[in-house]
Amino acid sequence: MSDLKDKVISEIKKIYDPEIPVNIYELGLIYKIEIYDEKKVDIEMTLTSPNCPVAESLPNSVKDNILKIDGIMDVNLKLVWDPPWSKEKMSEAAKLELNL
Repeated sequence: MSDLKDKVISEIKKIYDPEIPVNIYELGLIYKIEIYDEKKVDIEMTLTSPNCPVAESLPNSVKDNILKIDGIMDVNLKLVWDPPWSKEKMSEAAKLELNL
């Protein structure tokens, strides 16, 4: 199952925030990834702000990318605002990329 989770993370890492040159996984926008029966994925994610200009398209991109993985039949994506995103959620790699 961890191999499948690695594939899910790999697909998520292909998606970049349009305003920040770092992928959304390293930015810390993905709060939870759960896989059921190796064919259904639950994702909890947030955006950098509730007024994010890609509020509608970014979650759809995440869902579409995950559905490209062989065997994945369904993606349940939940957009959450609690806890709010902050720079502390970013990975060390993202912080280095942005000189933070």
